[in-house]
Amino acid sequence: MPTLAVPTVDSIMAELKGKGKEATRKIYSKHGMDINRVLGVSVADLKVIAKAIKGDQGLALELYKTGMMDAMYLAGMVADGAKMTREQLNEWADGAEGLQMISEYTVPWVTVENEHAWALALKWIKSKKENVAAAGWSTLCGLVATVPDEDLDLGEIEGLMADVVKGMGKAPNRVKYTMNTFVISVGGYVKPLLKQAKAIAKQIGTVNVDVGETACTVPVATAYIEKMIVAGKWGKKKKTIRC
Repeated sequence: MPTLAVPTVDSIMAELKGKGKEATRKIYSKHGMDINRVLGVSVADLKVIAKAIKGDQGLALELYKTGMMDAMYLAGMVADGAKMTREQLNEWADGAEGLQMISEYTVPWVTVENEHAWALALKWIKSKKENVAAAGWSTLCGLVATVPDEDLDLGEIEGLMADVVKGMGKAPNRVKYTMNTFVISVGGYVKPLLKQAKAIAKQIGTVNVDVGETACTVPVATAYIEKMIVAGKWGKKKKTIRC
């Protein structure tokens, strides 16, 4: 019987290029992502490939290094964040410039699984690089959504929400978006801090973010927290933030 070919970076990239669509590239471009680093592969197609290479940590790391968004997103689907080093996670955060889909989803996915997640997030939110700071706030969102309340430092989280109020006005575009999401996440998932999150949400009000040539809107934190409560999602922790 013929042996099945072992997937390589080259074979996966060839498959991704074959599945890329110009219409999808344009959609990502309208969302503000660097079109020169996008092949236009649908998430549905990426999920099929991810299933085929699941567990191949080395391949996932190599795919991320290609710098192409589709391959980087696929890498995040496959990689085990718990097995990554701080250096690798820092490299992933740095490498996501111009690709908010990676900095705000892929990087937090793997980082939340890592024992150094909280420390890395606190470091990243202080970065002057928009993509790194956004990755930090998104990681914090993931942590408050998955870690039991009794294991969270509630005082530190209150301090971070205060930092949101202080820094929102001068923060870069995507950092504003992720800061706003952090307040929503605290209000929606950390029961002891609901009152405080609502107060902060009221203070920041409507957050203005450039969402590119799209019809996307920025959630109003006060309304979104209430929406979670009404929907019965309040305080219900997630097992994972991967989607």
